[in-house]
Amino acid sequence: MSKRRSGRGTLASLAAELGVSRTTVSNAYNRPEQLSPALREKILATAERIGYPGPDPTARSLRTRRTDTIGVLFTDHLSYAFEDLASVDFLAGMAEASFGSHVSLTLIPAGPDGESGINPPQLLSRAVVDGFVVYSVACDDPYLEAARMRRLPIVVCDQPNDTDLPFVGIDDREAIKPAAEAVLAAGHRNIGILAIRLDRKRNDGPVDEARLASARLHVQQARVQGALEVLAAAGIDPNSVPVVERHINDAPNNIDAARELLETHPELTAVICTTDSMALGVLEYARQRGIRVPEDLSVTGFDGISTALQRDVTTIIQPNRAKGAAAGHMLHLLIDAHLADREVEVPRKILKTSFYAGSTVASARS
Repeated sequence: MSKRRSGRGTLASLAAELGVSRTTVSNAYNRPEQLSPALREKILATAERIGYPGPDPTARSLRTRRTDTIGVLFTDHLSYAFEDLASVDFLAGMAEASFGSHVSLTLIPAGPDGESGINPPQLLSRAVVDGFVVYSVACDDPYLEAARMRRLPIVVCDQPNDTDLPFVGIDDREAIKPAAEAVLAAGHRNIGILAIRLDRKRNDGPVDEARLASARLHVQQARVQGALEVLAAAGIDPNSVPVVERHINDAPNNIDAARELLETHPELTAVICTTDSMALGVLEYARQRGIRVPEDLSVTGFDGISTALQRDVTTIIQPNRAKGAAAGHMLHLLIDAHLADREVEVPRKILKTSFYAGSTVASARS
């Protein structure tokens, strides 16, 4: 039985052991098609025996100008990426786009209020990546500007939607309209709206006309405006529609938002939510208070996450996984063009959404 040598072998010692060139050893790892299967197998077996771990990835990245890593920047806590099901689906799509390419994902969370403790340029400069996917940030977000300063390929997903950078997203303003139309078709006139944060400046409470108009987070702004547009077309004054906002999109905040909206406006018979997580918060609050859905209160969501669909929530289904895959594929192409010093047109991809009728909308109570 052969024994593995103690210590760490090197590329030079492996080449000497086999009586081949360093280039031949390197090809066994980086260009296997250049060698016969038998020779490559012999090199790898000898490498294992003498304790050679393979080419230094740092040296390789300096030589090839590639790290084979892409950064995903999002301004939420790291735990949010694994708790928010829309984000989970998005990241799964990005991973799918990288399958078979040996490309890794690096998550770069800045926190909802820039709570990383590191200034944006410093945080982004530490990221050893070939490019960035910037996931749903404000148009004036300093981390987006810091990513631009790296002069690496960038794909923006969701927002800002008026960017001059490559973009993947949906038409949020139009997408929410079928949900608002379903509520109107059921005869509702007393309707409220729940939204997650509209701006980097925190607000946990009512949203006035000025805040909505100046919102820097375009996704939520567009969804609220789209719903109000449908209501206005039906003769409902948008200024009479109460809108309540929560800065953090988690269950306690969403339940509390439902409490605030329904306690301050007990006349409401329907709530349009800009996320499924908000809709689930309304369902939980209604359960706690003995409010029947949809008999007493109709509810709509947005996203099409699995939990909402299991609860048969009336919602808008957006292709979160396909969105992640599209952003990943787009960034890979941009990285290849960047490394080849080849100019490309700025791509922009808008994905389709669909309306799911569900069972949480019924005729308005008298």
